[in-house]
Amino acid sequence: MLKVSVKWQKEVFSNMEIDTTQPPYVFKCQLYDLTGVPPERQKIVVKGGLLKDDADWSKVGIKEGQKLMMMGTADEIVKAPEKGPIFAEDMPEEEQVVAVGHSAGLVNLGNTCYMNSTLQCLHSVPELKSALIQYPPPVRSNTVDQSSHSLTVATRELFNELDKNVRPVAPVRFLTALRSKYPQFAQLHNGVYMQQDAEECWTQLLFTLSSALRSSGSGEDADALKKFFGIDLVGRVHCPESGEESMETESVYSLKCHISQEVNHLHEGLKRGLKSELEKSSPSLGRSAVYTKDSRINDLPRYLTVQFVRFFWKRETNQKAKILRKVDYPLSLDVYDLCSDDLCKRLEVPRRGPSNASGDSSVSAPGEGTPPEKEKHLTGIYDLVAVLTHKGRSADSGHYVAWVKQENGKWIQFDDDNPIPQREEDITRLSGGGDWHMAYICMYRARDISI
Repeated sequence: MLKVSVKWQKEVFSNMEIDTTQPPYVFKCQLYDLTGVPPERQKIVVKGGLLKDDADWSKVGIKEGQKLMMMGTADEIVKAPEKGPIFAEDMPEEEQVVAVGHSAGLVNLGNTCYMNSTLQCLHSVPELKSALIQYPPPVRSNTVDQSSHSLTVATRELFNELDKNVRPVAPVRFLTALRSKYPQFAQLHNGVYMQQDAEECWTQLLFTLSSALRSSGSGEDADALKKFFGIDLVGRVHCPESGEESMETESVYSLKCHISQEVNHLHEGLKRGLKSELEKSSPSLGRSAVYTKDSRINDLPRYLTVQFVRFFWKRETNQKAKILRKVDYPLSLDVYDLCSDDLCKRLEVPRRGPSNASGDSSVSAPGEGTPPEKEKHLTGIYDLVAVLTHKGRSADSGHYVAWVKQENGKWIQFDDDNPIPQREEDITRLSGGGDWHMAYICMYRARDISI
């Protein structure tokens, strides 16, 4: 790390750290957070001219303690007219957020759309933000390693930044923490950071947050992430050859939608995803045998995550290939017929009860709008609240985007630093079949009732 000072207009920013392992664009994003001057407007004078986004730090020749000069104008806040009718586009940006209902975008720090789209989807979960506010406890648990702790804190602070800001936020600290915890996200190709898989980022982040929050909680909140996202499965494992049969249980953070020529709808793909074959040793046969596994959902979370298994390893080209097949998915998903007999019994009474009068599927926090003596019960019916899409032919290239439903019911497309309002009827058209954005991960929120 190099420490420098930067003079901009009448201000001087001292002890600015430059991570020379990352391109100058990341340093410009740090300055953007401080000054409001977008990276593309920044002119930073260095030896030999202006600092380029992709310059090689070793050739720029910056020294420890050097004073840099930056020129550029910050984004201006639009002011509403003093008189006459006020339209949304004429409001100050802070008021536009309230009117339109979207938060800030995230700056792409060099092939980081996989990370930005993941974060925008998870940022829309208020229960997760509430749990992160309580972290860390007064005394941090020794069971959490430093890299997991840093990533959890970075997630909390980034979510706070998104809630406070109108301009795009540069997730520099989060990216540094993510790459420290999971070095695979720091892979380089020809000196440039590679595109990564959004599902891997999603899964690894939830795994880290789960372990960190579990260590800091107690009692009911000891495993907050499992309550929010965890799916318990119970599976019947059967060997046709020997007749052996057993039951297995597991907890996962997402259901898989397997895609084949027979799958046209998400529900069909989910049924296929709950059936599998595995080869293992058979005690009665004294050798390996093929077993079938038929799983059912035994416990449901508040937020049901579904991954479309679109990528597979193609041996001929030695790279990940993508299944482009169109697979429709609904705005409302009922998983009752995917549940175990035990869970179906538990869902029967809530499913007979009245649904929320307004059709709102939100899960109220304790004491908010629901008498304390009444409990929320899941119905097995879920409403779509976020879609993470991929555009392109390969997991190692292309572009990821988040489409997120706001609390006011409006949908926003988060294309890195560019939030764009969308119509609800356009969201289910991201189902594939071509080169346009297609659903890779869908997140549904539980529709519950009070009993």
